[in-house]
Amino acid sequence: MTADFTGKTALVTGASRGIGLGIAAELAARGAKIVVTARNKEDLDAAVAELGGTDVALAVPGKADDPEHRAFAVAAAVERFGSLDVLVNNAGINPHFGGLIDADLGAVRKILEVNLVGALAWTQEAYRAWMKEHGGAVLNVASIGGIVAGPFIGAYNVSKAALIHMTRQLGAELAPGIRVNAVAPAVVKTRFAAALFEGHEEESAAAYPMKRLGVPQDVAKAAAFLLSEDAAWITGETVVLDGGLSLAGGSA
Repeated sequence: MTADFTGKTALVTGASRGIGLGIAAELAARGAKIVVTARNKEDLDAAVAELGGTDVALAVPGKADDPEHRAFAVAAAVERFGSLDVLVNNAGINPHFGGLIDADLGAVRKILEVNLVGALAWTQEAYRAWMKEHGGAVLNVASIGGIVAGPFIGAYNVSKAALIHMTRQLGAELAPGIRVNAVAPAVVKTRFAAALFEGHEEESAAAYPMKRLGVPQDVAKAAAFLLSEDAAWITGETVVLDGGLSLAGGSA
């Protein structure tokens, strides 16, 4: 079945490009109105144009870990489009490239603040503003690194492991009216993940049984399913999207 989001409003964080924009585009193509957030206004304006213009999408620039920005974006969604039925927590950062043991603790705190606490805060805002009374669906964009350890992005992986458990916790707490699920991609070809594949994409892809890296549409299709009524009996789950990498013993 092709899920229909006509009459629903989705807020997607970190949606100016990459996975976030891919999910926003998939939901818009299926009829949703979209509120997109990210730090850069120019990139967001371009995203709105790509999504179909201001009749379809609204850009709200700001930092994902800013409480005022979160409250404003959620309120704007309800005011502009009349509801907030879907929340996609995609905003994420990784200022430290390397193992966890040598990570700067300030960087670790910032990663957790945006990738974990920020996702919880966005969910709380959506819950209080709309979903508590009307229901809804939340999707957290985690990572295969939250399941399988790897040498390159240790602090980021820890934040995604916590996000996966938070998905289970909120899935239990918010049922039956609100479903909370997650996706855990391996390397997807985006600017954010460029350090993990640029200059050696063919070598990286060889480790995947599917013999290619992911693209945003791979995540977007799975996200749309989990957020739709086709997944009405699924909550608290994390769907691994890794081209078979974990089957082959690969790491993030």
